[in-house]
Amino acid sequence: MKELNVIYEDNHIIVVEKQPNIPSQGDKTNDIDMLSIVKEYIKSKYQKPGNVYLGLVHRLDRPVGGVMVFAKTSKAASRLSEQVRNKIFKKEYLAVVDGRIEYKNGVLEDYLYKDERNNTSKVVNKDKKNCKYAKLDYEVLYYNEIKDLSLVKINLHTGRHHQIRVQLSNFKHSIFGDQKYGTRGQGKQIALWAYKLEIEHPITKEKKVFECLPEPIGTWCILKDAMYYLQK
Repeated sequence: MKELNVIYEDNHIIVVEKQPNIPSQGDKTNDIDMLSIVKEYIKSKYQKPGNVYLGLVHRLDRPVGGVMVFAKTSKAASRLSEQVRNKIFKKEYLAVVDGRIEYKNGVLEDYLYKDERNNTSKVVNKDKKNCKYAKLDYEVLYYNEIKDLSLVKINLHTGRHHQIRVQLSNFKHSIFGDQKYGTRGQGKQIALWAYKLEIEHPITKEKKVFECLPEPIGTWCILKDAMYYLQK
């Protein structure tokens, strides 16, 4: 595992890069998780005895990499959690998806049902019991004609289980390398990345924007051709 990439840190929050295939928090696999990694980083850096407080205010799916913020105090955790509920807390993703998307910009609205037994979700009729409304908007940044893959920027309006993966699959443009919902790139790393995070600082109230891009290797080589569109 690479050294922890700390994007920003102060007395109240710490923003880091989550590498793919690391759980956001401990699970039944007992594999090392981001919450534990960041706690250990703080404990070591500041030579703190005993337990270190660290608040988990949002998660990324295990296969997904990108920007995560943790709270270093209970007050910061409470205020960031409130921002999540009030949709002040904003995440933008990049995904490499199968095929050419007809329209450069669009909105996907569906109803999702989570199957707890299989840990999967699917698009269902809105009348199905226990389903939840899901909405995202997308912008196509670049299309690679040779590989028939599109780089897409995604803004989440709701935070449902596997939402981006399920909605794009249902849209017939599944994410390259998605083992559960994809059609292409089986055996590859899923090309979904939480690249941008916007919050209101829990203490100063200042607007904060943090960005982190995946390495332009493998499927993400498409970034080399698309950087102009990302920087606009």
